[in-house]
Amino acid sequence: MFATAIRCLAKKPKPKMKPIELRTPPEQTQSITRAIFDVVKEHGPLTIADTWEHLKEVGLRGLTSKRQMKFVLRWMRERQKLRLICNHDGPHKQFLYTTWFTKSNAMLSSGSREGSSLH
Repeated sequence: MFATAIRCLAKKPKPKMKPIELRTPPEQTQSITRAIFDVVKEHGPLTIADTWEHLKEVGLRGLTSKRQMKFVLRWMRERQKLRLICNHDGPHKQFLYTTWFTKSNAMLSSGSREGSSLH
């Protein structure tokens, strides 16, 4: 018990992450976030890969890469426009993005789809 306490105190705390600052113009940021929010709202809880596929179908001009989309998703989470939920299925975890207005029962039933990739 004493050794466990020493081990816990010896660990360095996780560094605080500074807020994300998007480098796109405000008008472009607004159109990108609106498109992402609409896709997530319409198609329910989505993984990052599913969100990227739906956004490619929409054909959004300002979004150039999946990496940029991940930054925007994290930025939207900071501002509480989206939330990230974890769906456990045995040893597997599936992280899904959803709006704050989606009911939890609908998330769990639609979140356990076959063919979704894990991220």
